[in-house]
Amino acid sequence: MTTALFVLPDHVHMLDVAGPAQVLGAAADCGAEYRLRYFGETATVRSHQGLDFAAETRWPDLHADDVVVVPGWRASGARVPLTRDTLRSIATHHGRGGTIMSVCSGAFALAAAGLLDGRRCTTHHELCADLAAGCPGADVVRDVLYVVDGRVRTSAGIASGIDAALGLLADRHGPAVAAKVARTMVVYTRRNGDSPQSSLMLAYRDHTNDAVHRALDLIDSRFTEPLPLQAIARHAGVSERTLTRAFGAVADTTPLRYQQALRVEHAEALIAGGVTVEGAAHAVGFADARMLRRLRSARP
Repeated sequence: MTTALFVLPDHVHMLDVAGPAQVLGAAADCGAEYRLRYFGETATVRSHQGLDFAAETRWPDLHADDVVVVPGWRASGARVPLTRDTLRSIATHHGRGGTIMSVCSGAFALAAAGLLDGRRCTTHHELCADLAAGCPGADVVRDVLYVVDGRVRTSAGIASGIDAALGLLADRHGPAVAAKVARTMVVYTRRNGDSPQSSLMLAYRDHTNDAVHRALDLIDSRFTEPLPLQAIARHAGVSERTLTRAFGAVADTTPLRYQQALRVEHAEALIAGGVTVEGAAHAVGFADARMLRRLRSARP
C-alpha cells in the first residue's frame, strides 16, 4: 500500500491537510489505496484554526512510491517552522526516488530543503514574490493552481491542494480515477502547470445528470477503444436518443466528439513529451495519424 505522509508544521492550515487527505482517502474506493500518516515534531500540532492534530514524532521508513505532503502554515515572512532534521528527511525521500508535494506556504519548506533550485514551482499568490526572493534559483509561476516538475509538486493557496492531489491521482492512476474522486467530493477542478489549464475529463463534470456521468465514466476509462453509442447508452442505463440529447444539454457535444477530443488531449500530452504524431495516434486509439492531424488542426 502506498503511504502518503503529511508533515505537519506548527500553525498548519487545516484545509491544506484535509483537502489532499480527503482526495487520497477517497481514492481507495477507486482501487488506488493510500495509507495516510501524519508526522509532527511534537505529538500534538496546533493548527492555525485552533484544532489540534495528533502526530507521529518518528519519521517512518518510506519507499520510492510513497508521497510526502507538506501543507502550508500561517506564513510570517519566509520562516519555516520545521527543523533541519525534518527538512533533511524530506530531501532524503526525494533523493531516494520519492515524490514531494507542497500546499500553499509549504513550498518554502521545499525551498529550505533544497528541492526548488532549478525547478518550476508555485505557492499562494500573496507569497510568490517572497518565494522568488528567498529562492532565486526557482522559477516561480504565479498564475496556476499547481505545478509539476519531476517528482516535486507545488500548489497555490489552501484549496488548491485538492487540485494538486487530484492531479497526482490522474498522473499515477489515470484521469478516470481522478474524475471519479472529484465527483465523489462534489468538486469542480481543473489541471494546471505543464498540463492544459482546463482538463477535458473534469470540465464536463459540473452537472448532476447521472446518465451522462456514467457515460463519461465509461469513455474516460476506455477512450482508446471503439465505443459504439449503443454500448455507451447501455452502460448509462438510457436509450441512445436520451443519452445524445442529455450530452448535448449538459456538455454541448456528443459522446463520439467527446471521445475524440479526449484522444486528442492525450495525444497532445504524448507529443509534448517527445512521442511522434504517428506513435501518439496509435497510443490513443486512432487507426492512423491522419485523423489525429485533422482534429488537431481543427482545434481553436
